[in-house]
This record gives sequence, structure tokens and C-alpha cells, in this order.
Amino acid sequence: MTYAELKPLAKKLFFTVRDLAQMLGVKRACARVQCSRYVKKGIFVRLKNDFYVLDQAWEAMGREDTFRLANFLQVPSYVSLLTALSWQGVSSQVPRAGVESIGLRRSVRFEARGTDFRYYRVQKALYFGFAAEKDFFIATPEKAFADTVYLCSLGRYAADFAAMDAQKLDRGRLERILKAFPEKTQRTAERLCKI
Repeated sequence: MTYAELKPLAKKLFFTVRDLAQMLGVKRACARVQCSRYVKKGIFVRLKNDFYVLDQAWEAMGREDTFRLANFLQVPSYVSLLTALSWQGVSSQVPRAGVESIGLRRSVRFEARGTDFRYYRVQKALYFGFAAEKDFFIATPEKAFADTVYLCSLGRYAADFAAMDAQKLDRGRLERILKAFPEKTQRTAERLCKI
């Protein structure tokens, strides 16, 4: 198969073994072997089991595309923490090389060509406060801040709060969001924002 024949895959955000099997008209087992070979050759980027991106598509991806990918790599999830705070102009601190998200299933990390996709698991009661922006889910600035304070208070995350402009947060919305969090998180947020 020539590289030109794989071009239809570049139009997809990501694809699976099943997608390749359908495109080539072969059985899944054969497509799985092809995926493995193309990953070794650098033609496909493997993000996780049965989750691939064509290398040209990967190289052309922008920040929003990685946010969309993050939403699909673990479902359900939404972009949050410093990734969201930086994107929304609340923090000047930027995560090293990747996307940080909140999810319900498990805390996990996927890495592909120097880009990390990190997921932090929270209780179902804390899974709220996000909205669709363009075509990806991202926390509101207030919820991203609350998520950050919460995970820091548990020792599961590190952030430089001095690099954040708390004046950009809606105080009333933040107070309402914080009511769902443990008291320790509420006290820490109040101290940081002087609510």
C-alpha cells in the first residue's frame, strides 16, 4: 500500500484498526498487523491501544486538535487544570508538553511523540463545570481553578498559584463551584483568592 492510499486517514482526527480494515477491505487481524508495521515505520502515531493518527495529520495538529483528541482518548473527560487556565488566560504557567484533563474512569497518562495526555480521576460529584468550546469540552476558568486547588490539596498535582491572575475569575461562580468540594479545598481556594 502506498502512502497516497492512506491519505483519507489524514482527514480523520483519529482512526482505529476497524477503520483501516474497512478502508483496505481486509480482516481486522490483517489491519492490526498493518497498523503495527506502520507505527514502526513512523507512518502512524499510536496514542493508545487501537487509537491512531496519521503522522502528517499529527504534525499539522494545533492546540485545539489536541484538546479534541484528549476528549476522545478517555471518555468521559474534559480539559482542565493548568491546560485550561493557561488557554483561558488565567495562568501564565503552561503545562510542559501536553493536555491535562479530568475524567471519571481512572488516572492515566498517554504519550505520543513528546506530547502527554494526562487524566486525573475525580469523584462523580466533582465532574461538572465544563462546557463545549468549539468542538471540545473544557472547564470554565473557575472550575479549572477549583480542580487545580483540589488536586494540589491531595498532593496529586503541583501548580504555581503565583502565576495565576485570580482577578480574572468570577468570584460568585467560584464560590458556588467550591461548595461541592471538601472543606480543605474551599479554605485553600479562599486563601489563594482572598474570597
